[in-house]
Amino acid sequence: MNDENTPLLNPLVDPHEIHLIVLTGVSGGGKTVALRALEDLDFYCVDNLPTTLVAPLVNAVIQGKGGNHRRIAVGVDVRNRGVDFAQMPNVLSELAGAGVQVHLIFIDCRDEVLIKRYSETRRRHPLASRGRSLGDAITEERRLLRPLMAIAEKVIDSSELNVHQLRRLVATGYAQATEGLTLMFQSFAFKRGLPLDSDFVFDARCLPNPHWQPHLRPLSGKDAPVREFLEAEPLVGEYFADTARWLDAWLPRFEQDDRSYVTISIGCTGGRHRSVYLVEKLAAHYRHRRDGVLTFHRELD
Repeated sequence: MNDENTPLLNPLVDPHEIHLIVLTGVSGGGKTVALRALEDLDFYCVDNLPTTLVAPLVNAVIQGKGGNHRRIAVGVDVRNRGVDFAQMPNVLSELAGAGVQVHLIFIDCRDEVLIKRYSETRRRHPLASRGRSLGDAITEERRLLRPLMAIAEKVIDSSELNVHQLRRLVATGYAQATEGLTLMFQSFAFKRGLPLDSDFVFDARCLPNPHWQPHLRPLSGKDAPVREFLEAEPLVGEYFADTARWLDAWLPRFEQDDRSYVTISIGCTGGRHRSVYLVEKLAAHYRHRRDGVLTFHRELD
């Protein structure tokens, strides 16, 4: 063990306050989606981190050199050298022995679904090379990842999950690493049906619609011209203020009831302009006062 991985001395942060999540799994399974969900929960996220740098990264946080971060998530996959997979169990064991709260998540997916995803996206598997088929690359990857899958705290099969379902599954599973209630704000189109996982639904179809402005129609509520259009409408400001006031009054009741996750859905006709704008504005409003605020735009994502 080199000097960077020596036992922790005189830590400025209690190691028990550190949550380290290691995300690994098959390429195409959704590891990047899961990592982004944790990033939205204010985890310090690093993708494709070599195993030898995991302990130094955690040490830097414990020694007070990592800013205010207490939550770390790292992505590990076959882009790392094969020897890294053999070292990872020992590295995680030593960190857990030092008091760090270590979680290893493995994102799995059936072979036929992976093949379909690669075919649809035209991406290249990281182990695919001349003379090696996609099926052989997936088989080799599973062989390399077997030691990590064997020690995983949780194995998530993403075969039947869409992007939103995977984000929610990861976020709800590890929301306890954040302080207080985790909020998911999502936009949707009423014409495509209500999101079934909603705790609260707000209807923004009564607001002025940018869709009827030809130059705004191709844009979304994330774009500055749409934001400027909506912010110029007093009714939109009233709607936002009333919604935020209602949530401010009632979300603490859910925290008192030991709820860890609440989904607030905002819909409009097409799910591109008004609902997206309100979701982004509400998320920004709450990120100033709490950790664990997520956003999802069903019709955009």
